[in-house]
Amino acid sequence: MVESEISSLDELKRELRKKAKLRRAEAAAAGDPEAAAYALCERVIGAQTLSRGCPEGCVVSAYWPIGSEVDPRPLMHRLHEDGHPIALPVVVARGRPLVFRAWRSGDPLEPAGLGTREPLADRPELTPRVLIVPLLAFDRAGYRLGYGGGFYDRTLTGLRRAGETLAVGVAYAAQEVAEVPHDGDDQPLDWLVTEAEAIEIGPKIGSKAE
Repeated sequence: MVESEISSLDELKRELRKKAKLRRAEAAAAGDPEAAAYALCERVIGAQTLSRGCPEGCVVSAYWPIGSEVDPRPLMHRLHEDGHPIALPVVVARGRPLVFRAWRSGDPLEPAGLGTREPLADRPELTPRVLIVPLLAFDRAGYRLGYGGGFYDRTLTGLRRAGETLAVGVAYAAQEVAEVPHDGDDQPLDWLVTEAEAIEIGPKIGSKAE
């Protein structure tokens, strides 16, 4: 990709982020975030989104919500009760993949960037088989718009090279757009789950990367 194309893509993403942040905030304010969180949990479980990509007892990573992000904590508690070790992401440095530290209900957390929280440094690092991924916008081809740091794309690239990895994007239904600008560095999701529906993207995604 030539420099002008990269600049154009970056600009498209920046403009979409501005609109997507507003749209997500409006969706959260217009509805019941707690009800949406529990509806999301039931849709992930009910659609058996993890059944193919997550053997019994496999590690699942989620995230500690910030701002108007849909809240995955009811899902985290449910999966933990079902025997899945839960991990939360930790940013090591700019340009590096995420690492994941173990989390259990009641564990102390420390402040991290952008207002989120992460497990303490003494918690063991885990390698997730399934990632529950936040986003600003999504499309039905499985592409997500993140915050611009590339952390999840970088992380998914490495995990998929090492073995099968399932990525499940979670959001409000109102965060859907016709198309998310993307290039070859953007890792698509396997599922997209909202309070309204669960969307399976297709078998081409989630398998071991070349």
